[in-house]
Amino acid sequence: MYVLSGDWSIISSPSPKPYPHKPPKCSNCAPLFMKITHMEMIKGIQGHGYYDELVIPIIENTAYENDITDSLAKAIEVYPKTTAVLVRHHGIYVWGDSWISAKTQAECYHYLFDAAAIKLHHLGLDWSTPDHGPIQNVKGFSSINSVIKRVATKVGTVDSNFKLQPYPRCIVLDIEGTTTPISFVTDVLFPYARDNVGRHLSATYDSAETQDDIKLLRSQVEDDLKQGVLGAVPIPSEDAGKEKVIASLVANVEAMIKADRKITALKQLQGHIWRTGFENNELEGVVFDDVPEALEKWHALGIKVYIYSSGSRLAQRLIFGNTNYGDLRKYLSGFFDTAVGYKRETRSYVEITESLGVDKPSDMLFVTDVYQEATAAKAAGLEVVISIRPGNGPLPENHGFKTINSFLEI
Repeated sequence: MYVLSGDWSIISSPSPKPYPHKPPKCSNCAPLFMKITHMEMIKGIQGHGYYDELVIPIIENTAYENDITDSLAKAIEVYPKTTAVLVRHHGIYVWGDSWISAKTQAECYHYLFDAAAIKLHHLGLDWSTPDHGPIQNVKGFSSINSVIKRVATKVGTVDSNFKLQPYPRCIVLDIEGTTTPISFVTDVLFPYARDNVGRHLSATYDSAETQDDIKLLRSQVEDDLKQGVLGAVPIPSEDAGKEKVIASLVANVEAMIKADRKITALKQLQGHIWRTGFENNELEGVVFDDVPEALEKWHALGIKVYIYSSGSRLAQRLIFGNTNYGDLRKYLSGFFDTAVGYKRETRSYVEITESLGVDKPSDMLFVTDVYQEATAAKAAGLEVVISIRPGNGPLPENHGFKTINSFLEI
C-alpha cells in the first residue's frame, strides 16, 4: 500500500516483488480522492461549500469491521472537517448531526464519486476546476465541448454530429489472441496438459470427476472412430485394466491437443489438469497490459463483461483468477464455453444473447481475433470488433470489421 500526504507526496511505498513481477505503481485513481472542488453537490456535505476543497481520507480494510477503529480515528484527527472515510475494497462510512444529515450526505458522496471520480476522469476532464476543463490543460482546445467531443469520439461514444451514443450494455471477450497471447495457450497451457495428462488420470482415476471426464472422452472417441478422425484410437473397456485404459486415453488426448480441437471432452479434462497446475503455482495466467485497466474502467461504468472461450469455464476462471496482474474475476460477470455452442456457429451467440437477457443483440459487443467467430456473432446481431495482437493470424482482405490493437480503444 502507498501512504500519501495531503499534498499528494509519497510518504512510503510498497516493496517491489521479485522478477518477473512488475514494479509497484501508485493507482491513477488516487488523485481523485485528494481534491474535488466546484461541484454543486459539495454543498450537501456538512461544513462545505461550492468553492471548498473536499478531501475524503482512505484507510486500509481489515478482516473485521471493529479493527478499523484506530485508523478511522486517525483519519478524523488528520482531517477534522471530513464526514466520510473510504475503506479500500469495502465501502464508505458517512456520518452527520442526524440520520437525515447522514443520509443526505451519503447521497451527495455517491453523486460526487460517480461524477468526479469516474465519469469526468474517464473523459479526461478536471474534477477540481469550475468549468471541468481538460486535465492539465490539454493543448489545442478552448472549450469544454471540444474536449468532450475529442475524448468521447476517441472511445466511440460520440458520432460525427456530436450526438452521444450509448455504451454497450455487455461486452463479451474471447481469450486466446484477445485478452491473452496465443503463445501462452500454445506454448504453456497445451504443453502442460499434454505432459501431465497421464499423471493426472493415474492420480485421480477413481474420482467421480475423472470418471465423468473419461465417459465424455469415450463418447467423443467413438464418434471420431466412426468418422475416421486422424489420431483416434479405441479405448478398451474397464476389464482391460486401468493402465491400458489410461494409455489409450493419453494417446487420444495428445492427438486432440495436437489438432487444437475445440471439443468439450478435451476442454473439460484440460481444465482439471490446469487446476492442479495453478494450485501448485506451476502456472500463472497471462493477460495483455491494457486488459486490467480496461476491465476496471468498464466495471466502473457499469458495463457487464463476460468471457466466451472454447476453454472450459473452469479453465477461464483459473486464468483470470491467477493472472500476472492478480485476480481479475471481480471485473467479470460470467463465463461461457462450448456447452453453449461452438464459437463459429451463429446459434451460440443467439443463445448467449438470450441468456443475458439484453433488449436487443446490438446491446452486446463481442471482441475476438478470429474472423469466422466475428462473422457468426455479427449474423446474430451483435456488435463486433476484431482484436489485433502480436502473434495473431492474418485476416482476410476487406473483412469489413473494425479492428483494435488495445482494449483502451473501445
